[in-house]
Amino acid sequence: MKKPARPPKTTVRPSALQAESLQHTRREHASETAEDYVEAIADLSAAQGEARVVDLARRLGVTHVTVNRTLARLQRDGYVTVQPYRAIFLTETGRKLAAECQRRHGIVVAFLLSLGVPAKAAEIDAEGIEHHVSPETLTAFARQLKK
Repeated sequence: MKKPARPPKTTVRPSALQAESLQHTRREHASETAEDYVEAIADLSAAQGEARVVDLARRLGVTHVTVNRTLARLQRDGYVTVQPYRAIFLTETGRKLAAECQRRHGIVVAFLLSLGVPAKAAEIDAEGIEHHVSPETLTAFARQLKK
């Protein structure tokens, strides 16, 4: 008779490390929406010459009401300028954030592709990873890609 397989041994993380990890994740979640929006605005502006509420709603898979509420917050935080019935424009702060998001996204996608992850999965997975990867890990990804 065969013995039942043992479950793999797990390591228990120290509580301080777990608390730090969870706090970091909560902070990153708070900035994800702003990052997604400025990145999408930059992409739309580059592709179409402008970003409009209807285009953002379609691209992000949300309603125009959600876009308008988020744009009000982004405007308050200094990332965009918005005028009724006009295009949405990134401020200098918004452009810098968008460029950083695009850089992180590109590194994560390239790293996943280098591991043999299919292109579609790499793009989808990068959308989550790019918001949570530390600068140290991102640097390690980039270093590995140069090899």
